[in-house]
Amino acid sequence: MICAAPKNPLRTSTRAVLARERARLARELLADCRLCAHDCGVNRLAGETGLCHAGAEARFFSAQTEVSDELELMPTFSVALSGCDLRCDFCITGQESWNPRAGLGFSASKIAEQAKAALTHGANAIMVLGGEPTIHLPAALELVSVLPESAKLIWKTNAHGSAQARELLDGIFDVWLADFKFGNDSCAHRLAKTPDYGRVVRENLFWANEHSELIVRHLLMPGHLECCWRPVAEWLAENLPGVKVNLRTSFWPAWHARRHRELCQPILPAESHRAFDLAQRLGINLIQ
Repeated sequence: MICAAPKNPLRTSTRAVLARERARLARELLADCRLCAHDCGVNRLAGETGLCHAGAEARFFSAQTEVSDELELMPTFSVALSGCDLRCDFCITGQESWNPRAGLGFSASKIAEQAKAALTHGANAIMVLGGEPTIHLPAALELVSVLPESAKLIWKTNAHGSAQARELLDGIFDVWLADFKFGNDSCAHRLAKTPDYGRVVRENLFWANEHSELIVRHLLMPGHLECCWRPVAEWLAENLPGVKVNLRTSFWPAWHARRHRELCQPILPAESHRAFDLAQRLGINLIQ
């Protein structure tokens, strides 16, 4: 059992100390890796790889200040770690997100210096994302251990992590920015090669809402309003009323999207309007 962080804001350990301790534990757990819900159990320290194909050492493909996220978070210094445990055919950064060997070797101290400089020059927060950062928890936690205690930290995730990963993350990040991509397991399996998607994501969203500030993202895909957005919106309205939701309509046929006939075009205005009308009728707390 991983020791969870105290919920009292006047905790005895600083975030940096917690992160340093958790980083060591997370690295040890790579010997039987179960950080994501695929539950592979491979020994990454010995060179074995699971469905994400990640090894023991993290790499990153971007570290820069960005202004393309939610308005309340911008500008954000974002660190994108290479590799992911999902295989979304429509991934906008598919080449790097599917490949844990893309980009450069990760150095927590060097990235931290860049992040501190970005904060000095006006960045509001530091975001760790991917790919999917959950598969690189040792590196992500090591980075947090050398960041300023006062920095606002955002965990951008596909919400497909395991209970083990959640325990390691407890008390570390201020905001969880979580994707809720699919409204049913059939679409998740066909478009992202991921079984049992809905149960895992819902479990992670419940947890994140209790342990941090939660913002949910949904990318509206052409032809997926009824099968994906409607179930997602209805579930959020019933189970997480008031949670902030960013409904994105900027889909374009990236990466391998053209393998699927309905994904060969952007969102039509009529479909976008219907999606926002549904959100309004359900009382979804939409943000930009």
